[in-house]
Amino acid sequence: MLVGAVAALIAVAFGAFGAHGLRGRMSPDMLAVFETAVRYQMYHSFAILITALALARFDGWLIRTAGWLFTAGIVLFSGSLYALALTGMTRLGAITPIGGLAFLAGWACFIVAAI
Repeated sequence: MLVGAVAALIAVAFGAFGAHGLRGRMSPDMLAVFETAVRYQMYHSFAILITALALARFDGWLIRTAGWLFTAGIVLFSGSLYALALTGMTRLGAITPIGGLAFLAGWACFIVAAI
């Protein structure tokens, strides 16, 4: 629960920073990249919180793995997009799909656990 709550707090702070501190300071394309990072971080913060609640009722390695994969996805997917938007280093975009795969693997673990 702590990881999900901290990730959500950071997503809200970054969202406000993007809306108020970055508008007009970066291109609309890079601002859209930053906003995508915030959106996926918030979605998966909620996923981590749901995972924590599920673990309280159905303890299992698949649910636990899903939570860690969601966390890894936030770091890799959202983190690389934040870095790309703020620095313009396009090489960081190569990390983004790995984070996306972590999100997908997390959801797959959650689905299998639910079945």
